[in-house]
Amino acid sequence: MDIEIEDIAHGLAFVARWNGQTRGDFAYSVAEHSLLVEEIFARLVPGAAVKWRLAALLHDAPEYVIGDMISPVKSAIGPAYGELDQRLTAAVHLRFGLPAMLPVGIKKDIKRADRVSAWLEAVQIAGFSSAEADKFFGRPNRAILQGLEIRLRPPAEVRADYTARHRDLMALMP
Repeated sequence: MDIEIEDIAHGLAFVARWNGQTRGDFAYSVAEHSLLVEEIFARLVPGAAVKWRLAALLHDAPEYVIGDMISPVKSAIGPAYGELDQRLTAAVHLRFGLPAMLPVGIKKDIKRADRVSAWLEAVQIAGFSSAEADKFFGRPNRAILQGLEIRLRPPAEVRADYTARHRDLMALMP
């Protein structure tokens, strides 16, 4: 498999979430989002195995190939989008020592962290009120959000942090 973390990190650092419609001088990248999701996952599931934290970091890795599409566009494309995403996810997982298919509970926990991240992004950088974000993403446990602040950064800095986090997690894998 020709899947390298440097390629994933580079691609994700240049893929904008929210279609680039965020405040700040830099787009909020999928790589930055993935770092946040991994941190939130660790808060939601304390003591989770390192491999599941790695899975949280890599949860949007296929977007280095297919980009980030907002949900209505994914729906319009239909099942083909989901099938491609699943195949790419399985390939990434296998490349880095994870099962092709995650256990259902872990997948749900990562999705929960993803929704908390989306709530925080909506409120901090996408112009939503807390009430609007609650409506779209659910109301997160405020204790989970303690101390989390989104900083928009240059892609090269985010790419380096994503690669370093991946390296750190891989070093902790049994």
